[in-house]
Amino acid sequence: MTSAPSARDRVLDAFETILINQGERAATLDAVAAEAGVSKGGLLYHFGSKEALVDGLIERLSALVTEDVENIRTAEAGVVDYFIRSSVNIESPLDRAIISATRLAQGSQPKAQEALKSMQRDWFDVLAAAVGDDAVARTIMLISDGLYYNSALLPPALTETSSRVTANMDELVAIAEGLVASRRTGTKQPH
Repeated sequence: MTSAPSARDRVLDAFETILINQGERAATLDAVAAEAGVSKGGLLYHFGSKEALVDGLIERLSALVTEDVENIRTAEAGVVDYFIRSSVNIESPLDRAIISATRLAQGSQPKAQEALKSMQRDWFDVLAAAVGDDAVARTIMLISDGLYYNSALLPPALTETSSRVTANMDELVAIAEGLVASRRTGTKQPH
């Protein structure tokens, strides 16, 4: 049995929801309190300002990224397999935190911009360590970014490409792993 989220978590969840659905301008303290079902005083008890809300969201993202990096590093099927397969938005807590931080970064929020850069560095570091080649790690990250963009940011009617790629995920993982293997052995990839 899971416990109900704390008032603090409900406020952060509400902040994420408004950022994702309406953008940063709509994420006023009053709107967040209403979405969370708490009074403005209740919101201010946990987050004394909008800046404190941003800080809470960034802390949440950082914790989720740390957990994700460990999952990548210890994935039973391997780093590349896990990284590619987990690059589709499934509206997980990590996905929601990434998208809401992206909305803040688009509004020139420096803390969100830095948090997203840090996330990219963390992912790159675990990939580069696993594949032993920075260029291959960057290529895999770009594949991942494309998958994520298509699944998270495009309207459902435009995600045909993403759906096709998801259906053929085994093939995509094999291509990425083949790239890793060819760079390790110095052989050329077939065209």
